[in-house]
Amino acid sequence: MKFHFQQALKALMLLAFSAMIASLHWTGELTKFINPKYESLSKTAAILFFVLFLVQLTRVISFSKSPHHCDHAGQACCSHHHHGYSWIAYLIIMTPILTGFFVPAKILDAAIADKKGGAFILTQQSQSSKIEDYLTSNETIDENIYDEHEADTRLLEEKQEMTKQQYERLKQQLSQKPILKMTDKDYTIYYEEINQNLVNYLGKKIQLKGFVLKEESFTEKQLVISRFLITHCVADASIVGFLTEFPEAPSLTEDTWIEVVGTISQTTYEGTSLPVIHIEDWVTIEQPESPYLYPINIRMSF
Repeated sequence: MKFHFQQALKALMLLAFSAMIASLHWTGELTKFINPKYESLSKTAAILFFVLFLVQLTRVISFSKSPHHCDHAGQACCSHHHHGYSWIAYLIIMTPILTGFFVPAKILDAAIADKKGGAFILTQQSQSSKIEDYLTSNETIDENIYDEHEADTRLLEEKQEMTKQQYERLKQQLSQKPILKMTDKDYTIYYEEINQNLVNYLGKKIQLKGFVLKEESFTEKQLVISRFLITHCVADASIVGFLTEFPEAPSLTEDTWIEVVGTISQTTYEGTSLPVIHIEDWVTIEQPESPYLYPINIRMSF
């Protein structure tokens, strides 16, 4: 009977990957790394890693009585280099495991937003005719297998998705509302509609929350109430938000989370027409447990 250390190490790494993913699910930290729509996929990955761990266990101990001899110096040299490369590979693989267990998840903040372009991205979004593709993702399926009336609220709350008809109907209803209360579930719908059809919302009251982002080119009374939008994972996170103006803006530092009520107006920033919110009431708040936004999945019929 012989114990194979490297095979045991491989088994341990497979188990560690499975345990790490399970731990992220258990603690709720997973959504700080990926879009929640991939949770079921990550659970499948955790199960697969565990199954591979069980398979790998069969290789840890062998009962062969035939000793392995290395008769040539050349073979020994190759074996030495092989093991050297193996340890480098193990170290690379262990790095995400160790960081996943011992390094706390860092919430994206104003410093990251500044590196991604900050307010410049907002101007590009306002100019783009593709903003709907940016804020939503389309999936082609047969809508007839769903009950339209039962699915409406449930799908938006549980799966962050809706049918194309529901999506268009909701957008049509927005301009009729006395105040636009932007929740995390419908934020991207409001954001898209206001940027694309700003004239329909001038003078309208709006309520929203986000973290403070400032630019050197802003006046002292200006700041952006910002959020990060995650399409797949934090690596593709993009900044969304509204330029705001109010006298107390200089007293607020970047990354401070605030909730505001104001009136939608229009301004020009670096040659681009943008919506701007004139704040009438505001309050500082704690950073939400789930600070990110996610695109709504629009189910398209075929």
